[in-house]
Amino acid sequence: MTFPELLDRVGGFGPFQFLHLTLIGLPVLGMANHFLLQIFTATTPAHHCRPPPNASAGPWVLPTGPDGKPEKCLRFIHLPNASLPNGTQGATEPCLDGWIYISTRDSIVSEWDLVCDSYKMKELAQSIFMAGVLIGGIVLGNLSDRFGRKTILSGSYLLLAASGCCTAFSPTFLSYLVFRFLTGSSMSGISLSTVILNVEWVPTRVRAILSTAVGYCYTTGQFILPGLAYVIPQWRWLQLTVSLPFFIVFLWSWWIAESVRWMVLKVLKGPEDTTMGRCLQWQEEGEKLTLEELKLNLQKEIALAKVKYSVVDLIRTSTLRLLLICLSLAWFSTGFAYYSLAMGVEDFGVNIYLLQIIFAGADVPAKFITILSMSYLGRRITQAASLLLAGGSILVLTFVPSDLQTLRTVLAVFGKGCLSSSFSCLFLYTSELYPTVIRQTGLGLSNLWARVGSMMAPVVKILAEVQPFIPNVIYGGMALLGGSAALLLPETLNTCQRPSKTWTTGQPLPLAPTVLLLGKAGLGPGLCLSSLSPGQAKEPEQDPEAEKASQRIPLQPHDRGL
Repeated sequence: MTFPELLDRVGGFGPFQFLHLTLIGLPVLGMANHFLLQIFTATTPAHHCRPPPNASAGPWVLPTGPDGKPEKCLRFIHLPNASLPNGTQGATEPCLDGWIYISTRDSIVSEWDLVCDSYKMKELAQSIFMAGVLIGGIVLGNLSDRFGRKTILSGSYLLLAASGCCTAFSPTFLSYLVFRFLTGSSMSGISLSTVILNVEWVPTRVRAILSTAVGYCYTTGQFILPGLAYVIPQWRWLQLTVSLPFFIVFLWSWWIAESVRWMVLKVLKGPEDTTMGRCLQWQEEGEKLTLEELKLNLQKEIALAKVKYSVVDLIRTSTLRLLLICLSLAWFSTGFAYYSLAMGVEDFGVNIYLLQIIFAGADVPAKFITILSMSYLGRRITQAASLLLAGGSILVLTFVPSDLQTLRTVLAVFGKGCLSSSFSCLFLYTSELYPTVIRQTGLGLSNLWARVGSMMAPVVKILAEVQPFIPNVIYGGMALLGGSAALLLPETLNTCQRPSKTWTTGQPLPLAPTVLLLGKAGLGPGLCLSSLSPGQAKEPEQDPEAEKASQRIPLQPHDRGL
């Protein structure tokens, strides 16, 4: 008996699970603050060149650009004067004495003059943060396997609180980048451990609902951020405000339960000495389980935790290689396009506080529609349609004039909603497509590609210096490519066929009989996954050799929530 089955036996979802999910769900409210914080801490206010020290006290005349607006990065060498020789009036020079900023709030842009030739540094700062998320996912993911999910989660909370507060006191832009990188690293440790701890301590039948609930905590955090930014116009105080609460979170994190699979493998001693026993004591029937019965029931869980598979297993067959390529494109394009819109609030020329609230509001119906679409239309259609529609809306933005702000805003909100749907679908779809024994590895690698995309999105934005339309063409084109790749994936809704007995290499198939057969989609033989409920799916018969082969390799229970 596995631990989810054991939870069902002793009462399912009870007070212990409610407290556990509350403790890991509340910090998710603050994660959106850090992911999207630079929207408000790195705003670029209206600015113009500061006059030279020897300038007259009268009004300083600014040169105008081709659009008739005052230049932001140039000033006259000499003030326009009729007594000067012809041609002298038009001579300009860069802003040698800095800039004057016209704004009621300060930001890293105004503090460190990240404008004109230095405007690329603003985009670099966001890329550095996302690079921290990428590296943190790799490093902290491996450390959590060694030291436990709870330990890394608590350490990540402390790292986020400390690095976030240090960011608020950064004396230089370089130190700001270092602390933002550390903040991004901590975000990965929190998100990875939260996902695992969220699903492991609840019965299988309620995992989808509770995972969605935790996802809505992040959405709620997107509503909180613009309110905080409106009330706190100083970027250092805003940075400090969203970081300090994680010191409190660090203190209560020691009440969070450890990962089941890690615990039974590393530190299983007995129900009275472990979090597992504490959980059983909170359940109605927990006191009825003896030490011997608990250890006997967890033998299968211990065997599951000892199984090791690597990234090499993801490319062992042509079927898995094609699956890896298509999913990687879908994940990369989703992260790439999503953060191009999410971090581009300032580019639409409307109130950034109001637009951020609208952007956050788009996630609410988007996630609900995604659930309905996946349940009735299927995963493949939902995934492909969300990326194709998002790519189309971004490309249309290229042809909409900047003065049509309402239309541009509508297209951007629609595109972000579609990309939120894509994220929601991808987590479930990926976990269903990969074979049980390599599902966690496949999901981790796919999520890695989303982080690479989010890291590259701000860098591509710099290409607007060459031509303003280039970034949107790249963002939209990549989303269309990801949607097209999703069309090559098989459907997993209500699909279950008899699994093949061998890999394409001819070895016995080490998979449970509830894994989706990809051969139906023309991707070759050998994989199986099912989204049928236990009452609908029937386990196919196995011949003796296949049954022995499956027993030689312990299998994880099929779980759509992982």
